[in-house]
Amino acid sequence: MMDKAETAADERFDRYVLPELDVMYRTAWSLTRSDADAQDLVQDTLLRAYRAIERFDGRHPRAWLLTIMRNANINRVRKKKPDLLDDPDATFERSTDFADQDHPESLVVDPVFDAAIESAFEELPDMFREIVELVDLNGLAYQEAADLLDIPVGTVMSRLHRARKRIRDHLADTGLDGEAALR
Repeated sequence: MMDKAETAADERFDRYVLPELDVMYRTAWSLTRSDADAQDLVQDTLLRAYRAIERFDGRHPRAWLLTIMRNANINRVRKKKPDLLDDPDATFERSTDFADQDHPESLVVDPVFDAAIESAFEELPDMFREIVELVDLNGLAYQEAADLLDIPVGTVMSRLHRARKRIRDHLADTGLDGEAALR
């Protein structure tokens, strides 16, 4: 039988943590680039959040959870063995998991335009690419991304602006623009 403290902790967990599961998974995937690692990172974050839920003040649950996730990921990366020891074929398969073409968007978006966007995105320096992933792909607010990366919100806005400009410039250089996606 649960006591009142456990019941209150469960209620707080349900209220503040569970609504953020989708954002947590998308963010974990963008950090790990692996479904299994993302699931492990989310599970580790959930466990840490549950243990600390009684100390949480109830303000900004997403930022709180993503901070826990960032710290958990830093700890996981420190412990992880180098990929050089892994099977190269398995590493390649993990890296191409996100390139699944069986979703409805692949039928709508012009493959040439899609490839140009992906190429422009991959050419971005890491500091720009991570901002685009967090804000544009995962839907985080500027402040949430700033909290997750431990940088000022103005830096998030500046990097996002410069990243988007680089992508637009890349599309212009290849002769593609937004109209190509609608063909």
